[in-house]
Amino acid sequence: MPKRKQRTGAVQPLKTQKRMRRAKPICSCTSPRFTSSGPAFTCHEQDVWTEIAKFLDGKSLVMLAATCRWFHALVEDGSIWRYLCLRDLQVPAPRHPAAFDWKKLYISAFNGSHSYMFRHPEKHIDWMRIGAFFLESSSVLLTERLSTPLKFPKEDSIQKMLESSGSCVLNNVKPGIWIADLQLVRCPVCELNTCDGTMQTLDARHIELFLSEGYQDGSWEYELIGIQDVKKHVEGASGAIFDVKHLKDSSTSAVFNLKSWVGKPNDWQPKAVITMHAVAVNTNLQRNEGLQVKYHVMTAGAGGEVVSIRISQQLL
Repeated sequence: MPKRKQRTGAVQPLKTQKRMRRAKPICSCTSPRFTSSGPAFTCHEQDVWTEIAKFLDGKSLVMLAATCRWFHALVEDGSIWRYLCLRDLQVPAPRHPAAFDWKKLYISAFNGSHSYMFRHPEKHIDWMRIGAFFLESSSVLLTERLSTPLKFPKEDSIQKMLESSGSCVLNNVKPGIWIADLQLVRCPVCELNTCDGTMQTLDARHIELFLSEGYQDGSWEYELIGIQDVKKHVEGASGAIFDVKHLKDSSTSAVFNLKSWVGKPNDWQPKAVITMHAVAVNTNLQRNEGLQVKYHVMTAGAGGEVVSIRISQQLL
């Protein structure tokens, strides 16, 4: 086999085409400067990340905060949690500043807690979140009737209002964001675990209630303010809360459009509707002898504002 001849001497350069000069050099991608606490972004970059964070949900924000100290400090910005809270609850911003941190308000609204977790959990059967509504005024109309025209009571006491019109006006209610749930609880007139009796409750609360010291230590209790007995067959168990100031709004009129949200005659599942300034529930009933409707409120201490409202229906 012939041997390959070895080349000696200098290596000749290859002939190539003339390179074109670039008008501007290509800039490399720069990463953020890192410090002991994580990446060091500029103020402009921090503003950008703040806006990006507003597109996330609460769970994603917590995951972002766990990546480094810098993002943890960013996520603690109250404006982000305020934006998320108003966005996810679909309500306007309250006029007065919140008494609690917006992050805590967001958690209390979306962590799956409800009032029966803190009061009489042994009576609780099931529940569903209806949504949030906004009370602009301090007066609300409570009613178990969803027919129009809605009679506005003028009597001098809540019990007389209920007896005359099935509705009552409640004053000194705390304005702001309210959260509404539909609760299903056991019969309150007996202590038997085998009792099949149930009670439906429209349960509404101010968004700050669960964070209030008076609620947490048990010093704030529900007070019965009125009872109404409907001693005849009723087609459904209904309850509603209206902001008096917005009672004639076009959005509120959706509550009275029963065909749009109330179940069909053979549908026994609870139904609910919520607007910007009102909430209502209805459950179709089989043949019955009537209903007993109870109205409870919780105030922020003696003489304080109303911070929670319950409208309960139980078959007679």
